[in-house]
Amino acid sequence: MNATHRPLRVIQWSTGNAGKNALRGILSHPDLELVGIHAHSADKIGKDAAELCDWPEATGIIATDDADALLASGADCVCYTAQGETRMREVIDEMCRILASGINVVNTSIVSLVYPPAASPRMIARLTEACNDGGSSFFTSGFDPGWSGDVIPLALAQCSERVDSIRISELMDYSTYEDPGFTGVYFGYGRPLDYAAPLLQPGVLKGGWGGMIHLLADALGMELDEIREEHERLPAPETFETAMGTIEAGTCAGVRFEVQGIVNGKSALVAAHVNRLRDDIGPDWDRLSAGKKSGYKIEISGSPSFRCEIEPVGEDGDHNSAGILGTAMRVVNAIPVVCDSDPGVLSILDLPMFTAKTS
Repeated sequence: MNATHRPLRVIQWSTGNAGKNALRGILSHPDLELVGIHAHSADKIGKDAAELCDWPEATGIIATDDADALLASGADCVCYTAQGETRMREVIDEMCRILASGINVVNTSIVSLVYPPAASPRMIARLTEACNDGGSSFFTSGFDPGWSGDVIPLALAQCSERVDSIRISELMDYSTYEDPGFTGVYFGYGRPLDYAAPLLQPGVLKGGWGGMIHLLADALGMELDEIREEHERLPAPETFETAMGTIEAGTCAGVRFEVQGIVNGKSALVAAHVNRLRDDIGPDWDRLSAGKKSGYKIEISGSPSFRCEIEPVGEDGDHNSAGILGTAMRVVNAIPVVCDSDPGVLSILDLPMFTAKTS
């Protein structure tokens, strides 16, 4: 871990869907010590970490909005999970401030940063300057974009003589995903089919999932001609209730999209999503094998070809809770290797293998 083998001191920044899972993950990780919590919401400030993440006993670590005090705490790393796509400038400013103070950052907030060489040059320049000023490291990941589209397909490709194409598909029922305020709005669920869903505006899909495509292309030595995006929405046949809210008949109940990396004129690297709010939405859309409700499918065509299906299941039996937890734990488990890395803006290709640790 580090030279003295002491636990790494970690601040959790935000306690929303991913953040509360990250908070529990930090508390349970034998190589990490929670030393602070940053909260934006007034109703969370002053609460113990245990209350914010259903931990069984008080920790003595109290949520605050005093960033100065947190940055002066001598922490090794900030686990930053605040929602970033709708307030990107503010989030970048905040993360640069943390990095320049000498504290490493792992984050799930801005998915376009999963592969820095493909991200906004201006954004990377700012983050790199902050890393240089503070001698710190910065890493971005999640479940998708992230884990499902980097180490899993690349691990399969380790056994390939030739890779012609890779397709990564999230095939997920979002009906139990309680996030109407962001995901619901962003995807356009429960809204008219002509609603200008932010996710589906030109260039947004490419900005979010294009990094995964570039990462795979560079790792495999493929040269991209271009990246294309396409999407389709389907209506609800009647009104029904979900954790995303009430879905009125005729409003959006299913979203399918693809981000396609074109190589030699053909779609060679694809990040696809099929997200329904009910199982009967989009009967012709792709799905997992019989008996599997939701998960990820990775298909490699080449010599040999591989097909891998992954069904995430949380302790409560739900796939969406598993996905949120997996998003959080991807970055929590990365903290020791990120803290051991040279300063700079990192991708998964810059890090050694890491995994969960249990005491």
